[in-house]
Amino acid sequence: MSASDNRYINLSSVRRDDQRDVMVEIAKQGHCPFCAENLEKYHKNPILQEGKFWFLTENQWPYEKVKEQLLAIYKTHIEHISEMDPEAGSELLQLFSNEAKKRNIGGGVVAIRFGSSELGDYGSSVKHIHAHLIEPDLVQLAETEALKFTYAKSKNYRKPDV
Repeated sequence: MSASDNRYINLSSVRRDDQRDVMVEIAKQGHCPFCAENLEKYHKNPILQEGKFWFLTENQWPYEKVKEQLLAIYKTHIEHISEMDPEAGSELLQLFSNEAKKRNIGGGVVAIRFGSSELGDYGSSVKHIHAHLIEPDLVQLAETEALKFTYAKSKNYRKPDV
């Protein structure tokens, strides 16, 4: 199996060399790094909170220029938001709310990663539904910069005809 053959990861979305090294090993093993039975093999940060549906931890490979980046990982392997238990959304917001209060996070972004890579590169390196709570580091961000959270990168982007 080549590194690009693992249906659980997307190597084209890897942002860092240390992350790539781990992801290549995951590809060789052929399993999902976010499934409960594999999580501790690859994710080295402690679980901060555990709910019925989610594990909450800090992102092992945070985005640049963020102060805080929490990662919520759905406890069972699903890839699409339509597969989520309806109660999971409420629990996710409660977990993020608890941690935001504890860390005194004044504002930020909540994003849920889901979907098939068959739709193109939607920016997620792991094809297992997960969510981020991100507080930008306003000291590091220049006045003209925005927080860069990759959602989608089109390999064949073309400016629309006007």
